[in-house]
Amino acid sequence: MVQSRRDELVDTALRLFYTRGFNATGIDKILAEAGVAKMTLYKHFRSKEELILAALNRRDEQFRNWLMGEMEKASPRPRERLLAMFDALEDWFNGRAFKGLGFNGCAFINAASEFGDHQHPIHRTAAEHKQRIVDYLEPLCRQAGAEDPAALAEQLALLKEGAIATAQVRGMPAASRTARAIAETLIPA
Repeated sequence: MVQSRRDELVDTALRLFYTRGFNATGIDKILAEAGVAKMTLYKHFRSKEELILAALNRRDEQFRNWLMGEMEKASPRPRERLLAMFDALEDWFNGRAFKGLGFNGCAFINAASEFGDHQHPIHRTAAEHKQRIVDYLEPLCRQAGAEDPAALAEQLALLKEGAIATAQVRGMPAASRTARAIAETLIPA
């Protein structure tokens, strides 16, 4: 299937923002790599901020589809699905997910750090992504027999975020295994 110019622009922007940073990536670099004219950019987006939001929305969809798919194919049992989240992270940290992107930390953590005002639309988009993950985990925690599924979902999400940050900052992909071991003690057997 042939990609639209808009999709090419969003995919190129996402790759560059993810690997180089949001503020460090200029519009001219995105246009050159996407092979589109500035007029095409402004036909689809009024500003760089709108392009960043589109790229983050694309990443949200990609990441959640990937993570949920990995968890669901791991096992029909809720406990094993929850633990499979950490196995999927290990694949990502080691470059075995998202072909061509490698692992450059979390696009949403990166975006939130570059746009630190909690009211900024880019920061809010990052926060919404993180909440969607918690919202996905909570019913699985309930099905796994957690006494307080909301609290367990938050705990597992925190472990996930800690593993991502540790893998990125310390270059330690094994953080996913450490997080999994902790999760095994939190999720009812």
